[in-house]
Amino acid sequence: MKKLYKRLRIWFRGLHPTHALMIGYAFYVVIVFLLLCLPICWKINWVSPIDNLFIAVSVISTSGLATINTTNVYNSFGQLIFLLGIQISGLGYMTIGSYAILASKGHLSKNRINIGKAVLAMPESFEPTRFLRHIIMFTFGIELLGSLILWQAFTEIGITNPLWTAIFHSVAAFCTAGFSTFPNNLEAFSGNTKISLVIAILSLLGATGFIVLHDLTRSIQSKHVRATLTTRIILIATFGAVTTGTTLLFFDAAISTLPFKERLLVAFFQTVSALTTSGFHTFSVGALSNATIVVVIILMILGASPSGTGGGLKTTTWSAAIATIMSFLRGQDEITFFKYKVPHGRITAAFASIALYLIAFSAGTYCLLLFDRRPFEEVALEVASALGTVGLSCGITEDLTLGGKIVIIIMMYIGRLGVVSLALGAVALYKDVAHENHEESTTEKKGDIVL
Repeated sequence: MKKLYKRLRIWFRGLHPTHALMIGYAFYVVIVFLLLCLPICWKINWVSPIDNLFIAVSVISTSGLATINTTNVYNSFGQLIFLLGIQISGLGYMTIGSYAILASKGHLSKNRINIGKAVLAMPESFEPTRFLRHIIMFTFGIELLGSLILWQAFTEIGITNPLWTAIFHSVAAFCTAGFSTFPNNLEAFSGNTKISLVIAILSLLGATGFIVLHDLTRSIQSKHVRATLTTRIILIATFGAVTTGTTLLFFDAAISTLPFKERLLVAFFQTVSALTTSGFHTFSVGALSNATIVVVIILMILGASPSGTGGGLKTTTWSAAIATIMSFLRGQDEITFFKYKVPHGRITAAFASIALYLIAFSAGTYCLLLFDRRPFEEVALEVASALGTVGLSCGITEDLTLGGKIVIIIMMYIGRLGVVSLALGAVALYKDVAHENHEESTTEKKGDIVL
């Protein structure tokens, strides 16, 4: 047994980081699936294996899509499994394992560092062990603060088990999972400013990523270090997408029937939910107009940021594409962002990622249409939600056929790998949109760290 363990360790160390992640996440899916198959997790007499598998993949992918009403089917023990699976997957399973090794041994192997770079899109200039410690500190600190605020908010309105409810939603929001302990998600709180804003802010903090949090911490601690170009791109892209999405959703026919304050709050919350891929909803997605559904699909495809807990294309990827288009329209030979040259290799990688993502989205939509005869916009939203690990749906998930469930399971798994590889598990990309080579980085201005 000991020899077998050693051989497995040697074999795992020799794997390409992306392949190691594929196997690692599949292993956690199996563990969660087996646990959810235990009757001690159920409130009812029977849950089919395919539904348990679907939920297991949804938990590990932090998607939030469900073929059954999880609140009515799984008890507190089942919800605890959800929470642990979401936390492990949101942080990245290698992050937790690496931190445990770091705490006991004080160092990490080269293989773990390489896999960490794949999981976290770690910039070259960041010191791995310090970055890892900051990730753990940020995660549990933010989730704790969110839990305390939500605990007070849920207590004020008389929610049963307010502390557990607060902890569950704080972790799910920061890890952009979208699972809720309420049967109708957060629709009952569409007009509750505190709950809506806290969930939205937690989702934004998780989705903007640990690069931004780590970078801003360094900038605050040292007066001589400014926010990197990567951080500025992420923040500007996120702000622009949230502002645009909120404006467009504000004028949706169904949302416009709400009082002004609630209307603005719902438009903002649903935009953040789609862009950060958190998947919570305070308004029925099925009630939105087709035009608004198109906006939601686009936001889900654009997605969160590298080294964050969300899915989708990533802000740096589509920002690189926009920079290319703008440079082309201006007739410039070089592609620049804020007067900094973007490496040609990163542009190639960005467009390759976009192409692969759209191919997967198109293939998933085609396959789901083969198995489930539904309106095209509902199917497209479902596939975009699964691939982006979002969790928003027009309400068709529970009615999917067996073939449809398998298609969505595959899309969610691909989406989970897309978070860590930026190429749907096929291409490992370790450099961020603003990565420069050594010669280029020496020309940076005003002390900026060009990633």
